[in-house]
Amino acid sequence: MSWNEKKSRIATGFVAGSALAGGWYTSSAALLSGGAAQTVPIVGAIALAGLVPLIAMNFRSTPARSTIDDSLEQQLRVLKKHTMVNVVDIDNRLVEVNDLLLEATGYTRDELIGQPVKMLYASDNHITTAEIRDFLRQGKGWQGQTTLRHRDGSSCVTQTTVTPLRDAVGNWIGSISARTDITATTKLIARRDTAMTLHELRDDIWIVSEQDLELRYMNLAAKARFGWAKRPDDGLTVRDMSRDNGCEDVLEACLRIVDTGETFTTFSAQIGSKKFDGSIKWLNKGTADGRLLIMLHDITERLEQDQLQADFISMVSHELRSPLTSIKGSMGLLLSKAAGELPPKAEGLLEIAHRNADRLVLIINDILDIEKISSGRLDFEMETADLSELIAESLRANAMAHQRFGLQIKCRGVDTSTFIETDANRIIQVLTNLMSNAAKFSKPGGVVEISVTKNEEVVSVSVRDEGMGIATEDQHKIFQRFADMANSDRASKGGTGLGLSICKAIVEGLGGTINFVSKEGRGTTFTFTLPVKTRHSEPDKDFERLENVG
Repeated sequence: MSWNEKKSRIATGFVAGSALAGGWYTSSAALLSGGAAQTVPIVGAIALAGLVPLIAMNFRSTPARSTIDDSLEQQLRVLKKHTMVNVVDIDNRLVEVNDLLLEATGYTRDELIGQPVKMLYASDNHITTAEIRDFLRQGKGWQGQTTLRHRDGSSCVTQTTVTPLRDAVGNWIGSISARTDITATTKLIARRDTAMTLHELRDDIWIVSEQDLELRYMNLAAKARFGWAKRPDDGLTVRDMSRDNGCEDVLEACLRIVDTGETFTTFSAQIGSKKFDGSIKWLNKGTADGRLLIMLHDITERLEQDQLQADFISMVSHELRSPLTSIKGSMGLLLSKAAGELPPKAEGLLEIAHRNADRLVLIINDILDIEKISSGRLDFEMETADLSELIAESLRANAMAHQRFGLQIKCRGVDTSTFIETDANRIIQVLTNLMSNAAKFSKPGGVVEISVTKNEEVVSVSVRDEGMGIATEDQHKIFQRFADMANSDRASKGGTGLGLSICKAIVEGLGGTINFVSKEGRGTTFTFTLPVKTRHSEPDKDFERLENVG
């Protein structure tokens, strides 16, 4: 009510009160007489003059307030019919929830009333109830998206408005939240964004039907691959693409995933002169909307660059190996006194140079081997070899390292011949590498043990040291190229970081396996197995006990 309305009502009441007071005084004075009796008309007139304006104001304002309250109640009833509503108290506990909120969350009213409001929220909400509460404490409302958690574990996304509630004197006493379910809208937007992303990707994207492999979608890159300006013609299938566009590898991969029932697979493909890494994801498997999402990544340029790099490394390594071999040979002749006696200091320096020349040869050989492995040209010369003799030769090659570190060499299972069909030189390479690592990472005066066991199918060779071991967090990368372990100290111990990777490629190329067991501070054991292909048995022969080698 405005002040002007109040003044008008007060004036009207005053006039009416004055009139009633005057009438009361005249009539009562005529009926009563006497000194004391004169008081009654005066007091009655004053009372009427004062009360009538107040009664007039109340009489007029009561219908208006009732009308406003009724209107607010009607609006709240409408709101509850179309929006999820909940009310929380000052302690953030639910005190009221409407039926729509109960339907959306699957809870009953008894399960929610009195509980913290946070039980309604899913764990992936980007804002917490505490953050919303901070807004309300400042007298501010909050608007945004919240994810509600359903009783069965599912969720729905809501657009939410939270408004603080205050009592008659302005104290914050809780809040009321109104929520609208926008889950369907959110999913549509996500699908639209996904479709736009797929359309602009540089990789080729195909979507084909599960049943007949009909092309339903191709992104811009895929259409450009075949010179198409619009989407594929209706009815065009992957079989048609295989027949007319050289997509046999894609068709084969599609048929394979349908046949196996897997939900994801990878494959390699060639379309024309281009080579691809491909993957297929089965979407909505087994439904009327079942589809295959095919992604093709063009690796042609990368393969060309890799080949150029491999060719360059191979060329440089070959060019380095020839002069280095001559240098190493010349230093060997000098050390053998072929040119006469050398001063002790000169001989010492020459020995250092000779050892480093050996190291350079090993590095170059490792690089050449890695190049062969990468290009698939790691060839093997298979022959029947005595594994015990190969171990003895490897120990002789590492004798200087064993002496330098004062290591004790123990051998088990090598007293008799063990014949296998393998590449002898490559096995020596593996053994030499494992023994060299065992020597480098052993404690001075430690023990290195080589063991051989055999059954009808495989022969196993183990090399165990008592060194520092391999850190647990590094063990997953032990066979990776250039793997640098936390405690390897490669700078002081030498090595390229390629040796174990090469060992793995050699052993697996020969049909075997390689693995290791390691505990920090207690040492490491590398074990590789090879298939047994014995052509003949030979009688036991004298074998130089390997414990005495070196």
